[in-house]
Amino acid sequence: METTDPRITLDVRGPLALIGINRPEKRNAFDLAMLRAFSAAMTSADRHPDVRCMVVLAQGDHFSAGLDLANVAPALSSGQSLYPEGAIDPWAVHGAVRSKPLVVAVQGLCLTLSIELILAADITVAAEDARFGQIEIKRGIFPFGGATLRFPQVAGWGNAMRWLLTGDEFDAREAYRIGLVQDVVPPGQQRERALALAETVAKQAPLGVQATLASARQTLTEGPEAAARALLPKLMELSTTEDAREGVLSFVERREARFTGR
Repeated sequence: METTDPRITLDVRGPLALIGINRPEKRNAFDLAMLRAFSAAMTSADRHPDVRCMVVLAQGDHFSAGLDLANVAPALSSGQSLYPEGAIDPWAVHGAVRSKPLVVAVQGLCLTLSIELILAADITVAAEDARFGQIEIKRGIFPFGGATLRFPQVAGWGNAMRWLLTGDEFDAREAYRIGLVQDVVPPGQQRERALALAETVAKQAPLGVQATLASARQTLTEGPEAAARALLPKLMELSTTEDAREGVLSFVERREARFTGR
């Protein structure tokens, strides 16, 4: 699935897929065309046979001011689809869900939909200068990209409502305290750290990584009992793969494993 909007880029570098947001003059706010291009880029990355991990990076001083509401509002009010048919929903609310892990690097402003992208991702690195705000209630609406679903799960009820119900801004230290981000680094180092983490993930057994994501998601969507019932059947399936054999062999031979995804 191709993206034709130059403000959203996809750069496949071996096992990594770098998805770029490039509208710094508007603080990387997403208009409708960017939302669709972003979905298309993530879909292409997820379906690419060589890609093992995705990384989202933003150009400029700010990660994203969220939605360009003036542009997107007519589509929202008319019920128009925000993503191409059959494409992945990067926010994992309405459409298909990605199967490969996602690391996000944020800096500067990180508002509304961009917080919800973090909540839908797997690992987030924030620069110390990052500032967060779930400010939809200040605009007469409410978060509709997953914050009401995931923020309480990630941060706990009180921590989530502190920010969801006030619309107040908070800093990277608070984002780390409540579990919204997993690493805080000096400004300018967030990209390097995110790529390093993605490279580490990409070295692991791809089928095992995807099974881990799927199991964790099943726990959230179907409950722990359903996820528990699926554990041993999935383990038995993975134990017959070439990667499982390579994992044991590399342990015996005391070397780094070379996984192929088979």
